Amino acid sequence: MSRVAYVDGQYLPHRSAAVHIDDRGYQFADGVYEVMAVVGGSLLDEGPHLIRLAKSLAELQIPAPMTNAALRVVMREAIRRNGVRDGIVYLQVTRGVAARDHAFPKAARPMLVVTSRRRSPADPRAVDNRVAIITIPGIRWQRCDIKSVALLPNVLRKQRAKEAGAFEAWQVDREGKVGEGTSTNAWIVTLDGTVVTRQADSAILNGVTRLAVLDIIRREGYAFVERPFSVAEAKSAREAFLTSTVVDLLPVVRIDGAAVGSGEPRPLSRKLRECHLAPAASKK
Repeated sequence: MSRVAYVDGQYLPHRSAAVHIDDRGYQFADGVYEVMAVVGGSLLDEGPHLIRLAKSLAELQIPAPMTNAALRVVMREAIRRNGVRDGIVYLQVTRGVAARDHAFPKAARPMLVVTSRRRSPADPRAVDNRVAIITIPGIRWQRCDIKSVALLPNVLRKQRAKEAGAFEAWQVDREGKVGEGTSTNAWIVTLDGTVVTRQADSAILNGVTRLAVLDIIRREGYAFVERPFSVAEAKSAREAFLTSTVVDLLPVVRIDGAAVGSGEPRPLSRKLRECHLAPAASKK
């Protein structure tokens, strides 16, 4: 089956789908995006993703390209046309096409692109729940809470992780505190069983899976706190894990080559992952 993409009101063959070279997303990274998981043919955490999309658009003063109701229709049609039962939906909204000038154009129409694809085969290390990470100085801008398409710092740091043989890189601020990964949120479980993750401020992206996991933690009655934690604290933790839409929740068993806890996946991480995926799995 040939892939299909939605571009500015049209469903087009993926191989020929394109936007104009003067699109501000291409020229300035002047746009935002969302990635939603498709599990058993259903979108996972769709509502929170749309809420975050609206927040990112508002922060950049980009008008919504269509209503949420219309966008839901487009996403489902992209899923249907691409025959996706388990995979992702990617949507991107830019300020649109305009003559190249740094200031906002007086008249520009937002550009919406939606694609959907089956999820790539999982990394065997992820399936086996044996994820290693490295820590690295953060080099990002100061509005990480906006899900901007400007991801060059993340790309550079992810490449460093790959070259080091790691699954992810946790980015560390000038105070030595862990912010987040290049495409994930960072978590630890302290020796007394308290779950810790950095509070959602401008230093991190408030991940939708992060929010879902926090809801599970509250519902199940686990102790938790939202605060920064240091690299040293992470290395001495009982457990560590990361979350994102694409990987869901994965236990971290090594940080900078050092074992976390016993160096094996721990029960709480597994339990949280099972709880988050259970509603979607039941729809299969």
